[in-house]
Amino acid sequence: MTTPAPSPAPATPTAAPAPDRIRTAMGWMHTAHFLTSAPQLEHLPAFDLPEIAFVGRSNAGKSTAINTLTQQHRLAFASKTPGRTQHINLFGVGKQKVDDAVLADLPGYGYAAVPREAKLRWQRVMGNYLMTRENLRGVVLMCDPRHGLTELDEILLDVIRPRVEAGLKFLVLLTKSDKLTRAEGAKALSIVRLQAGGGEVKLFSALKKQGVDEAAELLWRWAHPEN
Repeated sequence: MTTPAPSPAPATPTAAPAPDRIRTAMGWMHTAHFLTSAPQLEHLPAFDLPEIAFVGRSNAGKSTAINTLTQQHRLAFASKTPGRTQHINLFGVGKQKVDDAVLADLPGYGYAAVPREAKLRWQRVMGNYLMTRENLRGVVLMCDPRHGLTELDEILLDVIRPRVEAGLKFLVLLTKSDKLTRAEGAKALSIVRLQAGGGEVKLFSALKKQGVDEAAELLWRWAHPEN
């Protein structure tokens, strides 16, 4: 008599980060401070420290998310005019005034009022940065879940896909998630997870502080893989 094969064990849900790890991560993020700003990739200083880049459309809430994660009101400039920021801004992060990672705030893309020449220039700058920045450890893409990933977001994903396959970390933050119902949030997560191609996806709300702890803890782990 043939013994039936055992049924596969049910998938174990991902455990929430422990409170002490969240405290460590949030304290670490709070140390963020301005390092430098550059209009072109060649003007950026080279660092041996792991670098995490924040990217997204001009109206996706990128600056607000950075300020929320670092618990600082004006670390990243949140302009009322989308597309205004035209520089790569670098912030150092590290406790006891010793930086052990760098956060890179890249200009928002896709805003219609920005001149075409500026759009093309920044597409080149961002493409070169994402493909060639040697110390780039991870990329955080901000996306308004009410609109989903746009064509420009998908182009960016195509640019970084070879590096993601080679080990680059990747996270999509669905910003402004407080504007969604629970069902809409679940649907947005499912759709973007299919589109993200291996990256992690989290709901995020600066207003309700949703997903802030988890995102900070994830970025801390990216910068401290040995821990």
